[in-house]
Amino acid sequence: MTSTLFTPITLRGLTLANRAIVSPMCQYNSNEGSANDWHILQLGQFSLGGTGALVMTESTHVNLQGRITLKCAAMCSDANEAAMKRVIDFCRQYGVAKHGLQLGHAGRKGSTLPPALGGKPLSGEQGAWETVAPSAISYDEGWHVPRAMTEADIEQVKADFVSAVRRAERIGYDLVELHFGHGYLVHQFLSPLSNKRKDGYGGSLENRLRFGLELFAAARAAWPEDKPMGVRLSASDWLENGWSVEDSIVLAKELKALGCDYIDASSGALHPAQKIPLALGYQVPFSEAIRKEAQIPTVAVGLITSARQAEDILAGGKADFVCLARGAMWNPRWIWHAAEELGAEAPYAPRTMPCHPSNRPAAFPNHRKPS
Repeated sequence: MTSTLFTPITLRGLTLANRAIVSPMCQYNSNEGSANDWHILQLGQFSLGGTGALVMTESTHVNLQGRITLKCAAMCSDANEAAMKRVIDFCRQYGVAKHGLQLGHAGRKGSTLPPALGGKPLSGEQGAWETVAPSAISYDEGWHVPRAMTEADIEQVKADFVSAVRRAERIGYDLVELHFGHGYLVHQFLSPLSNKRKDGYGGSLENRLRFGLELFAAARAAWPEDKPMGVRLSASDWLENGWSVEDSIVLAKELKALGCDYIDASSGALHPAQKIPLALGYQVPFSEAIRKEAQIPTVAVGLITSARQAEDILAGGKADFVCLARGAMWNPRWIWHAAEELGAEAPYAPRTMPCHPSNRPAAFPNHRKPS
């Protein structure tokens, strides 16, 4: 029986050999926004083909003000661009995976310490900077109160996204994803809990969608027509009177009309009062609902651990891709192992072929070639 997980899929001019994606994972290890040798190690290991057909670079911020921490990646200078190009060129030299870049802006959740150091807001002595948001509402008690963005600020952020997209093209990325979730800037505009504006960017759902839709349209216009562009959403705030999956479906339909190729359906992180019922595949229902109602390809993410679980999600029409983060860190050869379990094949980088089961018949006597 053919495995859905290992059925190739095409988005515009990009064809992926399987449906597994390495999720963008913040590394908190950049210098002035620029990647370094750590990123060669981190992204290089995933590029060999063992984790998935598409490897996403961590959330990379379109200006320095939009970083979560001082150690976050950025794509707003020639130095940032050159450093990341070095990483991606290395990955392409030795690997077989395709590469995508997630672009974002932290908004009111910026100017913090890295999570390993507590994740709290920076003090002035630690290098704190002014944060911005749709409204002057802090993320939580004790956090920086952001400055409410003017329309000039909004136009500048859109321009910064466009500039970052053009840098991504020069680097040679195959795909770009815009971060509209996890409580960051675009999500702050979307949710009525964080957006209390009285102008054309606040109030009604239509107005709260406006910033994200304008930003996406500008970014899509700057990206090559034959390359896909997607969006990561927090499909629910997990809070009463917050952003909902029904709102996400409305947004997904609007994004699709603007040329969005997929929705990566995550959730939460807008407010610390959220109540998330963590369980295996707990976000899959969001992916399924958006896929069905908006008729757009979706990515399922969140506590997806086994090959059989991933296969059931995809074969059941609940998503078009599965995305792994901590699971990819735990097992950077996840898709190779899944191929053995499901009787399929996954790409191997040339220098890794000696470990392929077909070259170790004594260790893999039951290795099955795909039909």
